[in-house]
Amino acid sequence: MCHTRTTRGACRRWLAALSMMSIMLGACARHDNGSWDPRSAAIYLDHREDWWARWPKAARDPETFCISCHTALPYALARSSLRDALGESAPSAAERRLLDDVQKRVRLWSQSQPYYGGDSTAAARGTESVLNALVLANEDARERQHGALTQAAFDNMWALQQTAGADRGAWLWIQFDNEPWEAYDSVYYGATLAALAVGMAGGDYRSQPEVDDALARLKAYLNDHYEAQTPLNRIALLWASAHIPGLIERARQVQIIEDIWKRQLPDGGWSAASLVGDWKLEDGSPLVVRSDGYATGLIAVTLQQFGIGRDPRLIRGLAWLAAHQSRWTGHWAGYSLNRRHRSLFSKTSQFMDDAATAYAVLALSGPSIGGVTASDRRPR
Repeated sequence: MCHTRTTRGACRRWLAALSMMSIMLGACARHDNGSWDPRSAAIYLDHREDWWARWPKAARDPETFCISCHTALPYALARSSLRDALGESAPSAAERRLLDDVQKRVRLWSQSQPYYGGDSTAAARGTESVLNALVLANEDARERQHGALTQAAFDNMWALQQTAGADRGAWLWIQFDNEPWEAYDSVYYGATLAALAVGMAGGDYRSQPEVDDALARLKAYLNDHYEAQTPLNRIALLWASAHIPGLIERARQVQIIEDIWKRQLPDGGWSAASLVGDWKLEDGSPLVVRSDGYATGLIAVTLQQFGIGRDPRLIRGLAWLAAHQSRWTGHWAGYSLNRRHRSLFSKTSQFMDDAATAYAVLALSGPSIGGVTASDRRPR
């Protein structure tokens, strides 16, 4: 029994190692012939989402958890893409719990507390409104519907859209000095997620008169602030533009795609470190540029939305992903853009791996995302 502080610490480390070992044993059946293993990826993703939902620091009122940009949101976008490959007819238990959580937050929107208080209250509310709408729109698109709770989530989102000032058309966004989702430039990233959610909701939703003015403000913001954005924010914009015709002009779509090709590394992958401008680690040292699952997966997903799947450069990127799934855990590696050192058994050190795995799964599962298949779509 773990009675003393020392032995309790040792027990926690032992249990963490045992937990990791259980994933390794359950997910070791990776192919070595250039293919990848959807089941081991699902095991990893479900395990991580289940941990996140139960982690005390993620807990929120009322008996819910926050939808993180590193773990919960990518999971929500990616996990359903594995259902066909795994013969699943319904969401996994972890996926169902996440969807139920978001729906509960939307139902109790006026009663629940924001993700964060104090100076971050308004930004937390704006961030959550966008994430709730995106999670529910993505699921509804796969089911070919637009539910009442999804409509309510969009109503909450539009109510918090900025209607004046420098960020008119965007949303207040949490900023904890962490790239790639909570940094100085993340207001723009949040706006691209809002556009992606609207695009997933479909043309019938966008044609509603009450949406027209709000969407026009969002388009204006994304275009007016385009020149100042990092390559990563532009890639997020490109993804959203695949779902909303005319969101940005064709010349900018072409510009983003050409920049993507220029940044591809010799091994076929892409590096998140090359996509965030002059950002440095918290100790002031420069980022190391090396291929990672997050950047490669996100870029491959985005390019597939435009029907570029037969381009040899994208095929090389997908091959890189297929070759870099862990044979032990089923995950893909991502690298922190903020901290140099990570503990092997620290649950929080795996956040970038969570995002990397989710976007790699999306990329390798094909170009149908959020109910959209872009078999012949090209930049417009």
